[in-house]
Amino acid sequence: MDPITTLRSEVLFERAEQVIPGGVNSPVRAFRAVGGTPRFIARAGGSRLWDVDGNELLDYVGSWGPMILGHNHPHVQEAIGVALEEGLSYGAPTEREIVLAEKVLQAYPGCDQVRFVSSGTEATMSALRLARGFTGRDLIVKFRGNYHGHADSLLVQAGSGLLTSGGGTAQSAPSSAGVPQTFAALTLVADYNDPEGLEALFATRGYEIAAVIFEPVVGNAGVLIPTAEFLAALHNLTKQYGALLIADEVMTGFRLAPGGAVELLGLQPGLVCWGKIIGGGLPVGAYGGRAGIMQQVAPLGPVYQAGTLSGNPVAMAAGIATLELLAQDPPYERLERYGRALQEGLENTFHRSGIPISINRVGSMITVFFHAGPVSTYADAVQSNTGVFKQFFHGLLLHGVYWPPSQFEAAFFSAAHGGEELEYTLEAVEKVLQNSMHEKTG
Repeated sequence: MDPITTLRSEVLFERAEQVIPGGVNSPVRAFRAVGGTPRFIARAGGSRLWDVDGNELLDYVGSWGPMILGHNHPHVQEAIGVALEEGLSYGAPTEREIVLAEKVLQAYPGCDQVRFVSSGTEATMSALRLARGFTGRDLIVKFRGNYHGHADSLLVQAGSGLLTSGGGTAQSAPSSAGVPQTFAALTLVADYNDPEGLEALFATRGYEIAAVIFEPVVGNAGVLIPTAEFLAALHNLTKQYGALLIADEVMTGFRLAPGGAVELLGLQPGLVCWGKIIGGGLPVGAYGGRAGIMQQVAPLGPVYQAGTLSGNPVAMAAGIATLELLAQDPPYERLERYGRALQEGLENTFHRSGIPISINRVGSMITVFFHAGPVSTYADAVQSNTGVFKQFFHGLLLHGVYWPPSQFEAAFFSAAHGGEELEYTLEAVEKVLQNSMHEKTG
């Protein structure tokens, strides 16, 4: 293997730290969880990235989800080029907004209308405001290990007073400085895949709850897969108590199926949030639902939400092109085959090494947990051996595989990943286990 040089990345990181907090514009990019210097990327194509030092990397981050077609797909690039020639932003409606809205709603028959915004955080924040306005209630419920962006109401975690089988309620506390306790008090925190705890919470506060927001397949605690019992409780309790169920499909929308997790898992949410893929890699988010709910949004209704760059014509063009390709040549069966082969290959390789792991995967989202037992809850996930994960991450990076720099983030692969990428990945893992990883997980 040729020697790896990261001198240019190191220089840029030192320079960035002088002008950007932590040297990055989103925290996980700083490599704080794994140590070392982040790679600064110069360009991308297909399944690959190239950093500023010229190192080629096989990409399993995919810009954290949107690059389902791979990087720089020619059809998407062409659509962006046409839109760029016409103008960058108008602050006025365009036909592209209608076209993309029609494509999104076609894939989600339970939704009648959609409102575009510029990020996933805006989508979830707006959906919660709408739920409160629609129901006339103040409380929301979220789950530990589910991330819904950095709006104040959602940067909340459970404190010491967790739900108990005796029916106690979750005492919520801010998980970020700058979030007032009064905001946190309006967010109740329950445990993902704990239907009994959710029932206890609703029994105590159910008629005060405006909405329950959840990641149908969690990607921000590593991949967590919902149980049938948990999904049934979500539907039954929100219906019984008149709360809205909000499916945060910012990661999973159009990635797990043409209709995302809603289609794959048979969900019936009141509202859905999208991001990532529907912008084709450009900044886009959206929220949508039944007409009776969505028509509470201004200018029709009393729930105010606005955005100067919402429906940006260039981002709409990228999203339209991406959804066109997903409809014309659906990659989902290919992604499932690749995912199954990757999972089986990883499991066999780690089994031979004697290092215990647990792998969770749904479609093209996967996490290798360095934990011996099954991982179905946030409490299970945090038992993972993060020290061994660091060795795994840096070992892969040295062998040209760019895995997410956190034990608690999903890895993604794309339609541009094929047999060559699979073989390269498994060979890299084999080398890492032989040469770099000696500590065993417990």
